Amino acid sequence: MRIAERMRLLGTETAFAVAERAAAHAAAGHKVYPFHLGDLNFKTPEYIVEAALRAIRDGRTGYCPNGGLPTLRAALADDFNARRGTKHSLENVSVQPGGKPVIGKFIQTVMNPGDEALYPSPGYPIYESLIEFHGAKARPYGFITGQDGFHIDLDALERAITPRTRLLIVNDFHNPTGASCSPREHEKLAELALRHDLMLLLDEAYFEIQYEGPARSIAGLPGMAERCLVLYTFGKKFAMTGWRLGAAIGPPEVISLITRLNTNIESCTTHFIQYAGLAALQGNTNEAEAMLQALRERRDTAVSLLNSAPGVHCFTPAASFYLYPELSALMGQKGFGSDYAAFAEDVLLKTGVSFCTRLHFGRPLPEEKGLHARLAFSGIDIHEIKEGLEKFRLYAAGA
Repeated sequence: MRIAERMRLLGTETAFAVAERAAAHAAAGHKVYPFHLGDLNFKTPEYIVEAALRAIRDGRTGYCPNGGLPTLRAALADDFNARRGTKHSLENVSVQPGGKPVIGKFIQTVMNPGDEALYPSPGYPIYESLIEFHGAKARPYGFITGQDGFHIDLDALERAITPRTRLLIVNDFHNPTGASCSPREHEKLAELALRHDLMLLLDEAYFEIQYEGPARSIAGLPGMAERCLVLYTFGKKFAMTGWRLGAAIGPPEVISLITRLNTNIESCTTHFIQYAGLAALQGNTNEAEAMLQALRERRDTAVSLLNSAPGVHCFTPAASFYLYPELSALMGQKGFGSDYAAFAEDVLLKTGVSFCTRLHFGRPLPEEKGLHARLAFSGIDIHEIKEGLEKFRLYAAGA
């Protein structure tokens, strides 16, 4: 069989290999603490489930408009405007089968082969994969450590811009570091976009998973609504990750082309699931707020335990449900140097704690400092967080 050359350029999410290794360890009869999971172990609220079932019973099981139900698109625009200070209408919204399709469809819409796109590293590996798959050049930018956490290295990002740079990807409320942009970072990114005539892909999948203060979006700044396409997803806010429901929200001329891609690729997002999304937007926020409070308790417990482990330092993230502890001292003390794979395997075998490392989020940059792991606290209950990270603390202490 002859395989297309472009498939050599398509990457994957190597974090799935961590899940497979953890599953094999558990199948052998060992206790595993799944900090590698970037999923939620909360149930979808019942009123959302019932809306989907009602839609099925009402026969909402056929095709629907390629860009999504007008009622859902209008509700999304209203919700988006209320939270981000924009003035969008349903013409600014194209419903998608999850958030991830927005990445590839936007790249196809605004970039030609040979154009350049800036993307965060560490970051979601699908950015780099899809940029290169579609024939563009992927150029990473990194992060620096401040007193309170991680921040975009704005100077390095600006130096990376060339005359061929067309797209800037910003994962505000960042996976894996948990960082959210400061107002200064937003203003600088907007200034760079305007000065260099860049389009922005704003991955705001974790917009509602914000623990301190209101979430803000670059899309709400002057002149930016016309340049920003926002990746919106129901998965994180409403515990609907497996429902595969999201949206592209941005300029109408881009949205119409993304909807044309919908027509060619999947026709439409599942009809009855869109009614579940509509119910989610129109329902009360009690369960979403309760989930956020539970995540906050998990975060604080995990950060405290990690910082009690010798050789470990972990910031308290402002957003998302990920921790990104610095492990250089511990890995050195244990004799692993910078060998992430050997260290992670040793921790799994001796404590049952399973996690992803920096290498699962792109190639480290030459100027990057420190050795890091990513621990997700979204798919593990608080008693297991305490149990697992206490074992990790004892491991770090040499007990």
